[in-house]
Amino acid sequence: MFDGRTISTREWVGDEARALLARLTRVRPLILQETMTAAAAPERATQHGIEATIAGDRRRLHGEILELLRWLADDRSRRASGAEMQRRLTRVRMQFNDVLSNLDLFIDALTQRSERDTGLWLAGLDVAAHDVLSLPGYYESPPVLCFLDRGPGAAIRRARTRLPGGGSNPIALIQIPRERMTGTGVAASLAHETGHQAAALLGLVESLRPPLTAASLGGRTGALWPRWISEIVADLWALARLGPTATSGLMAVLSLPRFFVFRVSVTDPHPPPWIRVRLSAALGHELYPHPQWAEMVELWDELHPLRGVPPLRRAVLEELAGAAPTLARFLLDHRCEALSGARLGDVLRSDDRHPARLLAAARRPDWRRALGRARPALALALLGQARWLRTITPDQEREAVSKLLTRWAMQRALGRTAPTHDFN
Repeated sequence: MFDGRTISTREWVGDEARALLARLTRVRPLILQETMTAAAAPERATQHGIEATIAGDRRRLHGEILELLRWLADDRSRRASGAEMQRRLTRVRMQFNDVLSNLDLFIDALTQRSERDTGLWLAGLDVAAHDVLSLPGYYESPPVLCFLDRGPGAAIRRARTRLPGGGSNPIALIQIPRERMTGTGVAASLAHETGHQAAALLGLVESLRPPLTAASLGGRTGALWPRWISEIVADLWALARLGPTATSGLMAVLSLPRFFVFRVSVTDPHPPPWIRVRLSAALGHELYPHPQWAEMVELWDELHPLRGVPPLRRAVLEELAGAAPTLARFLLDHRCEALSGARLGDVLRSDDRHPARLLAAARRPDWRRALGRARPALALALLGQARWLRTITPDQEREAVSKLLTRWAMQRALGRTAPTHDFN
């Protein structure tokens, strides 16, 4: 026989709040959960940033749950409706899910550090990303954490942007496609994503878009460049850091079915792949003049000829291609407050990434021994040129990249700084 309800609404809500509190105690520091070798571990600044973020989330949620329990114990809650109690509980529960969202984001990235070989490669990529991102005198680089995911494209969750569960991201979290490991193609993806972070730190997109909109380069299609400027600047950054290796990597990842290669979209932040590669070569020619850029464009056009493209779309693509050199000069001539008035091209140019320098280094008999002494971005740039010259096979390239990533990870674990030498 039913004698009446044995639990009140207030008691039920209180029990649920205490259950949340009990589950919150299971959210432990990640350094107590993840198993990985010392060489595969992230750098200390990255670990500190992640742990501080998770600890802050825990403290805030712990306070919210205790406040709910205090309210339930107070006489004020006796006059509250069940719907009001449920509303307050739901708010706390949603905050708990936000904490778990942030936790899972970092756990997914860190767990891979326990995988054999993969963990070391990721730690090596952290070192390479730090080198690619570095721009002394202009900003302080945030900590970087790389991880792998499926799919053809890389991505970045930039430092100081909002996390899925709220709060500010303490690190630059870079996603690399698994299929890009471990050839030099991974360098192009890595450098492009760090370019997004660098552009944000310098405010390049914000400073470039208004004058680019006003310039209306390329006639009828001029309005498209400002829509794509974020991705264009990231490609420019990769090019400046890797030289032709950035363009060859772009060619590899953008060799897609024809529909996608020639697709022009005003909503996609990326330029059409056919234009994107040609623009990369145009930027390279302006930054590091050399005949190799024309060779790369010739190869790209043979792989993806315009014949058969509908006339209207072909006219748009040809107009964009015709404007690429002008756009390249416009970008490299850009000056803004973050650059202290210097030209963007002068700030980004590194003479040791010039194709002539890299090709000469790749032809030396001892070039492979020099890799270990070179700074990471330069070593990856050289390997890409060796692949272009076909003085190294794809298998040899993968082996060389794997060894370099492992070496950089071990050096960081031992407290040694990454190499800073060039090939002279």
